Amino acid sequence: MSDQFAQRMHKRERILGYWSVLDAPVVLERLGRIGFDYVAIDGQHGLLGYSGILTGLMAIDAGAAAGGTRTVGLVRVQSKDPAVIGQALDAGAHGVIVPLVNRPSDALEAVAAAKYPPLGIRSYGPMRSQLRIGPIPAEADASVVVLAMIETREGLENVEKIAAVPGLSGLYIGPSDLALALGARRPDDPDIAEDFAAALDRIRAAADANKLPVLIHTPDGESARRRLAEGFTGATIASDLVHLEASARNHLDIATHA
Repeated sequence: MSDQFAQRMHKRERILGYWSVLDAPVVLERLGRIGFDYVAIDGQHGLLGYSGILTGLMAIDAGAAAGGTRTVGLVRVQSKDPAVIGQALDAGAHGVIVPLVNRPSDALEAVAAAKYPPLGIRSYGPMRSQLRIGPIPAEADASVVVLAMIETREGLENVEKIAAVPGLSGLYIGPSDLALALGARRPDDPDIAEDFAAALDRIRAAADANKLPVLIHTPDGESARRRLAEGFTGATIASDLVHLEASARNHLDIATHA
């Protein structure tokens, strides 16, 4: 079913994803067949443009089909701009992760950009997405997910109101920016550990109160496992560029210290 991923999100089932910043369709094709619930393409900080997002989403679909998985492609867009969100969805994304959602009005605008009238303002032109999600606006509206990133002090202060915005599919925590917003010198600064933990609790509570899933970005599988055990609905493991370097470095260390 085209809306299976959206339904799983709505039911707050546990989901795991992977993060990609490279313009490398062959890599995304391989990631699509592993078995992640989603692979997120970073259109904000990633090293790729719109053509890379398009070919990346196609590669994820191809990998999922070849591997028999239900992996879908998401896009972290640059902003809540309707043109940016519309392009990502027209390219075939099952959903968007929207950065810098600081106020309820930001979340309302993001949801409106992802939905067709009368629910939103998305311009009709589904392009590639109609191959999988369908050209009927109501089907697309039911199938697309919109995740609001909570990553600033203002977003944290308004998280209860943001979580209550109609049509929002879930909250997504950007831990690095959130830590910096709380006064950290660097993302893993131990001096703000208590404040950071309290912020995570507040975001989870806001999501729970509105029956929304809450996802968090993590650096590795162990961190993702721990976050899921803490009660997060989902976790993203990041990212292809970082893990490629870490794996290569590990192999070099093994070879040179034999």
